[in-house]
Amino acid sequence: MIPKRSGIREVLAPVGGFGVTFSNMFRPVITEQYPYEKVPPQPRYHGRHQLNRYPDGLEKCIGCELCAWACPADAIYVEGADNSPGEQMSPGERYGRVYQINYLRCIFCGLCIEACPTRALTMTNEFELAGPTREGLIYEKNDLLAPMLDGMLAAPHPMAPGTSDTEYYRGEITGPAPAQVEWVAEHRPDDPTLPGAQRAAERLAHAHNPENR
Repeated sequence: MIPKRSGIREVLAPVGGFGVTFSNMFRPVITEQYPYEKVPPQPRYHGRHQLNRYPDGLEKCIGCELCAWACPADAIYVEGADNSPGEQMSPGERYGRVYQINYLRCIFCGLCIEACPTRALTMTNEFELAGPTREGLIYEKNDLLAPMLDGMLAAPHPMAPGTSDTEYYRGEITGPAPAQVEWVAEHRPDDPTLPGAQRAAERLAHAHNPENR
């Protein structure tokens, strides 16, 4: 099916494969001084996974296990559980109670993040995942959860008043509501995220007040 080369093209064909090698032989050598100098990877590099949160602090993972089903290496294990009424870990009925990723199996293909319906699971640029033990390379939920940002309110707590999971999925929740802050203040008065959440709720209420426009 492939036409046979003739003449000078046939003679030079074995050498043509070395074209890339020859073109790079005379370029300056660039050596990265890792780990003393760390060059950041490309923005879309597939590194360690992260379980994300909504701006009010609720978890995005709903425990649907689609990521585990999509994983070709069987590296993800998920156990879902029901949210308590008025005491949510995530919007809606379910949340991920157990979430594990075995990085001894993971091939960093990204199929899990494609399968996630709520964008709960994404991949960071972190690539330093070596460890001294096999057990340490099985990441638990606490290892994968995104850090609490300033203004977020630690779960569990109720969803924003007058909303359902639909408003969360659409990105309409931009921070904690005063009712959520009051609930946590009543049930967990020593929660370290309360002061930042109170300030965020006040700013949000001020921004939505028609008299301030």
